Amino acid sequence: MSTTEPTTPGLPTPELQPPPHRDARWVFFGPHGLRAGWSMLIFALILVGLGFIVSVIAAHVLHNHPHHPTGALPPWVGLLNEGLQVLLVLIATFVMSRIEHKSVLAYGYQGQARALRFFSGLVWGFVALSALVFSLWKLGYLAFNGVALGGETALRYAAEWGVMFLLVGLFEESIMRGYMQFTFTRGVGFWWGAIVMSFLFGFGHGHNPGESPIGLVSAGSIGLIFCLSLWYTGSLWWAVGFHCAWDWAESYFYGTADSGLVVKGHLLGEHPVGPLLWSGGATGPEGSLLILPLIAIMALLMFLWWGRRVRSPFAGAAWRPLRPATPIPPPMIDAAPGISMDHP
Repeated sequence: MSTTEPTTPGLPTPELQPPPHRDARWVFFGPHGLRAGWSMLIFALILVGLGFIVSVIAAHVLHNHPHHPTGALPPWVGLLNEGLQVLLVLIATFVMSRIEHKSVLAYGYQGQARALRFFSGLVWGFVALSALVFSLWKLGYLAFNGVALGGETALRYAAEWGVMFLLVGLFEESIMRGYMQFTFTRGVGFWWGAIVMSFLFGFGHGHNPGESPIGLVSAGSIGLIFCLSLWYTGSLWWAVGFHCAWDWAESYFYGTADSGLVVKGHLLGEHPVGPLLWSGGATGPEGSLLILPLIAIMALLMFLWWGRRVRSPFAGAAWRPLRPATPIPPPMIDAAPGISMDHP
């Protein structure tokens, strides 16, 4: 009995296609060039190597200017530390942009209305933190001790801490939701990357003195809020502004602890009152359970403003890798004429 399958007259006989040949190059390169895993590994190695070099130099330079890690952080220490970290991330991102033949700004800093996004993020960061502090004060979980600074001293510290927290926003957004998030998106999908990076963002706050479990959860949850802004706008500028204003209001303006860290030179004096789960204790407002409904409200407002009027530039790679030959599109503008999408 013949095992040959019958063929239809007039049609070509189907031929079995051999499996695609995969050589050593396939291990390192995919449809988007260097594979995402290798890209992230190189990026991390560059950061670690540069960080080691800088830490050795900094230890020598700061030998005669010791700072006790549990004391109040002076502005110059924060400026030096964050400035160096921003520089390291910029160098690592630049190297990867050359390897991937992209602009160094392609990982979240391009697009339209960048200034408007940044300043609207500043406004909403200050408003959101103020709402949390106001709630703690009205419920009796926070008490103010009066004004701690005045005159030129207050203005000087305001400016110094403003620059320092701008550097914090640039560093943390660039490293957590810049190159790494964009590379995760082409490798496994946007939201898988957002979950991983937000977990690491929260976990990374664990070394702060005075940090608490609620503080770690809130830090990771706020990381998801920043990812949500990137999802809707394709840009990091709103998150940078929000991040900067939130930390500045928390540390300088209201004088509370920020994830367990206290700064030197703050406008108002305060102290937590009552149970740690509600007051936040040494962690600050981010250690209070009241921050969780605030985060939920922020996510809802972002959905109501952005979610129903724009299509995410990452929509094609929400939970799956970016399709071959499909670049991440630039940030989108609002579809509604005359209305900017740069306010939540």
